[in-house]
Amino acid sequence: MGSKAGGKTSILLRCLDRDEPSKPTLALEYTFGRRARGHNTPKDIAHLWELGGGTSLSDLVQIPITPDSVSYVSIILVLDLSKPNALWGTMEKLLNAAHTQLEEVQHAGKTKSGAKPQTNALSSARVLPKDYPDRELISPFPVPLLIIGSKYDVFQEFDSDKKRVVSKTLRFVAHYYAASLLFTSIKSESLMSKTKSFFSHLAFGVDKGKTVSCDSSKPLVIPAGSDSFSQIGSPPAMDLDITSLHAKNPKDLWRKVYEHVFPQESTSEQRELKDPASDPQYSEPQIDAMRAQKDQIVKCCINSFIACFLQGHSAI
Repeated sequence: MGSKAGGKTSILLRCLDRDEPSKPTLALEYTFGRRARGHNTPKDIAHLWELGGGTSLSDLVQIPITPDSVSYVSIILVLDLSKPNALWGTMEKLLNAAHTQLEEVQHAGKTKSGAKPQTNALSSARVLPKDYPDRELISPFPVPLLIIGSKYDVFQEFDSDKKRVVSKTLRFVAHYYAASLLFTSIKSESLMSKTKSFFSHLAFGVDKGKTVSCDSSKPLVIPAGSDSFSQIGSPPAMDLDITSLHAKNPKDLWRKVYEHVFPQESTSEQRELKDPASDPQYSEPQIDAMRAQKDQIVKCCINSFIACFLQGHSAI
């Protein structure tokens, strides 16, 4: 899941070694990846669900996150670095949607009629080591989380101060959720190689490598547990007096500083989409033409019914 037109499909295809053109994701799409463990052994299979539509279809996370899947679910959030003014809003809404669904699944598992008492698979999946940095100060996401900043080729041309704000903010968010963070671009083979390593680690449990890069002037590569609040430092407030923000907690402080530098846009994709059929992303000329014809027929029928009703009512 991630930003609309943020390059999710292109990244996924590269990670799966599929040489095919990417297409706009239609709502929620399923695919899978396979990896051979050895000669004459069954292949491991990863079930992959890609959420399209940016934040507008976030409720669809309830389809792949179920009681049956929750014990092995991992989430990859792709954020478009070239659109920093939509980044925080996109990130917050999608993570909240996933977190809410995970909590509902957990609650349903506990209250299901006739269910046998069992260990909570959701919470046990994120038991952090005792020496995990800032263990008592963070709020681990219920399942493994990887945050990918896409379109780094565009982002690297940004002003250095603005790059620093985005980089440090995402470092804070990733560390707060005990998530991994990396920046990538489909135009860079080396960055895509690192991205594939992180993807394969979540999908198949293979080693993701030991590369760590926290320098905001370079692409970030930060595995979960490799960062700390002391290394991240305070929010880069620039010309802002932090004490005037009246933040409720550290995360709220980072949000307010970020939104001071990058006011979040109120785009159409961030508003609730009541009728996905009207979204140009899902345009199908022939189907849309038939739909328009049917809509016109229905409209004529309704108008005729109303006219007959009013005529009968007048006669009475």
